Amino acid sequence: MPVPVPQQRAVPAAEASNGTDLTLLVIEDDPAGTFSVPELSAATGARVRIRAARNLTEAGRLLTDDVDCILLDLALPSGDRGADADGLATLQHVLRIAPRHAVLALTAEDDAELAAEAVRVGAQDYLFRGELDGRLLSRAIRYAVERKRADVTQHKLTESRLRAQENARLERGLLPTPLLDGSDLRFAARYRPGRSRALLGGDFYDTVRTPDGTVHAMIGDVCGHGPDEAALGVELRIAWRALTLAGLCGDELLSTLQQVLEHERESEEIFATLCTVDIAPDGRRAGLCLAGHPAPLIARQGRAAQLLPYEDGGPALGLLPRARWPRRQVELGGSWTLMMYTDGLIEGRIGNGTQRLGQDGMVAMINRQLAEGLAGEDLLDAAVTHVRELNGGELTDDVAVLLLDRDQDTARDAAGHRAQNGGRGRSIPRPRPGQVSPAGAQRPPL
Repeated sequence: MPVPVPQQRAVPAAEASNGTDLTLLVIEDDPAGTFSVPELSAATGARVRIRAARNLTEAGRLLTDDVDCILLDLALPSGDRGADADGLATLQHVLRIAPRHAVLALTAEDDAELAAEAVRVGAQDYLFRGELDGRLLSRAIRYAVERKRADVTQHKLTESRLRAQENARLERGLLPTPLLDGSDLRFAARYRPGRSRALLGGDFYDTVRTPDGTVHAMIGDVCGHGPDEAALGVELRIAWRALTLAGLCGDELLSTLQQVLEHERESEEIFATLCTVDIAPDGRRAGLCLAGHPAPLIARQGRAAQLLPYEDGGPALGLLPRARWPRRQVELGGSWTLMMYTDGLIEGRIGNGTQRLGQDGMVAMINRQLAEGLAGEDLLDAAVTHVRELNGGELTDDVAVLLLDRDQDTARDAAGHRAQNGGRGRSIPRPRPGQVSPAGAQRPPL
């Protein structure tokens, strides 16, 4: 027998088949007390608590987070919704105030068109008043709740996918395109952010060739590896490129970058390490500036790889207000490979212990890989892969590695070619990160 709707009502737990409680909010104006909800007994498969509201105002007070489903009578009088309101307008109002709740529409048997329209508007299902019984209502409640959960999950997945696609487009556009037109140096890079499902971290790098033929390379690391650090890294990289193309170098450039950092950072605790190298047009010597950053590694022809001098480095940007960064002249030689990197490459663990790879371990690793004949992109791939294997999985810090190399014979041939063409330089394609210029095969970043 149907029973009148009480304000709060629960089916005994003994009647539940899976022990899951459900709360049903019934919105229906029944001054005569003739409307009733059928007994929700064993057919529910759960205890069902019922709350009753005579209008939308009362429903708003009873609508709490523990309500699983709403049963809305589309014939609800429109007194609190305006004279021109109808059942669908009432439904739309309920959907607005209860976006996370499942909604069942209740209507008369002869109004199938309205029932179908209610589902189109957003209700999970509809029921006819005259066919309402315990088993049907129980099944409809469960179906509506599960369908709403599926809809919410799908909506979140879609939002997450669109957000990820947009972030990927933004981050991919923020990665640098090295400007090396006319240079005989070959370039390769690898970049791996530490945060999950990101393309950009707090590490940053860039390479440009100025009109006088000097190749300037930079790599840096903002402390931390979240989106705020990634944004600051991009700002510093863009500022470095602009200042370099404007003719600044060494201490003057780093002092200006520190001003940019101090202005853009969110707190005074944020700092950034930086390494800059400016390679002379003949490719045989370079100026080196270190701002709290690991020294680059150089491998000269016929000699083992080693670190460039790092004793004269200055502090990280943002630590000391009037710091200075001396520029040290280094000899590169005729044929060489220069590798610049962030500390993510050397701070990975070795196995399950506390031992880190460190700079000495990295130098030894690179020497082994050079002895195996690896170079360019293959060398970077092998280095990053081996560091991950030693760590026993993904590295938690951002990793950026930049490689520049010069072959003396190739450079001599290029110089002769330029002489034959009246000094016009050979155009070298602008590689994207993860590509080698000029002759390397294209490969996407790690």
